[in-house]
Amino acid sequence: MVLLHVKRGDESQFLLQAPGSTELEELTVQVARVYNGRLKVQRLCSAPNEKMKQVLKKTIEEAKAIISKKQVEAGVCVTMEMVKDALDQLRGAVMIVYPMGLPPYDPIRMEFENKEDLSGTQAGLNIIKEAEAQLWWAAKELRRTKKLSDYVGKNEKTKIIAKIQQRGQGAPAREPIISSEEQKQLMLYYHRRQEELKRLEENDDDAYLNSPWADNTALKRHFHGVKDIKWRPR
Repeated sequence: MVLLHVKRGDESQFLLQAPGSTELEELTVQVARVYNGRLKVQRLCSAPNEKMKQVLKKTIEEAKAIISKKQVEAGVCVTMEMVKDALDQLRGAVMIVYPMGLPPYDPIRMEFENKEDLSGTQAGLNIIKEAEAQLWWAAKELRRTKKLSDYVGKNEKTKIIAKIQQRGQGAPAREPIISSEEQKQLMLYYHRRQEELKRLEENDDDAYLNSPWADNTALKRHFHGVKDIKWRPR
């Protein structure tokens, strides 16, 4: 299974696995659905009023954890089944709080029924339509008419960073040669190395000053025939 680290821009979103033989048409739609599904869970978790948030607090935290970007750091792949599970947990909790149901135009009910109107909102701009979604890797668009293996080869243990975006937005920015974390580690290494060299230089200076040939009175004692006199008490 090829491991895809899905990003939008430079921001990590989730991990997803797919066989190299997967058709990119299918894979692109799958990535877009998971991406948009996570956005729906996030909107539902932020939509309840304060009273509902207190009652649904535990369920909201659990749902957020399922689709959290921290799953990338934990090495956990997110599937559409996991997104649906988070939505079902939220739907069940809302039914307990409102057993008679929500009003037809309540934003939470509309989200569950996929009737939400996000026109003119930032949330609406974040959504990527499945038909217009594109995946990019290594500055190349992964064209839907091909298979994943056409780009990444036959190695099923390959890991790639795939960027999702809307068609017409052009090529996304290329990944840096080293990550920000690797850059921090590199800078820390060089800082420690400089400190180590500085200590060695200071130690060398001390060794120089303590050496006999660095003694500025040694030459004078030599010409007077006085060398290494050690005074001892009688």
